[in-house]
Amino acid sequence: MFGKRPSKPQNRIDCLIGAGTSIEGNVNFTGGLRVDGHIRGNVVANSEAPSTLVLSEQARIEGEVRVSHVVINGSVIGPVHASDYIELQAKSNVTGDVYYKTLEIQLGAVVQGRLVYQDSENADKVLVFKPASSD
Repeated sequence: MFGKRPSKPQNRIDCLIGAGTSIEGNVNFTGGLRVDGHIRGNVVANSEAPSTLVLSEQARIEGEVRVSHVVINGSVIGPVHASDYIELQAKSNVTGDVYYKTLEIQLGAVVQGRLVYQDSENADKVLVFKPASSD
């Protein structure tokens, strides 16, 4: 957690889903996406390049989220997978499991699910302990 820094997030927003906009279906994107509206479907970024998803206070996603960097200040109903970094701001409300490598949670953020740390470097280094034999 303290050694390796996350990859640099996408600095610009390439697409905006504005307030009052409602999308039924999956959203696939590259680069930066800001959501002020409502999406009922999965939101998935291209995994080959850094991506950033920003959810404003009035935004709502009902579905799975898979991005490298995500900043949430709205609500998500479904699992959130952030391969590098996730920031849960004060008005965020996530109903579902949150998978992260680096996590920042502000006072007031709500997670109704599990926080699951993802460490790809140590995934293969899991040790299985044998129970002590009782002689």
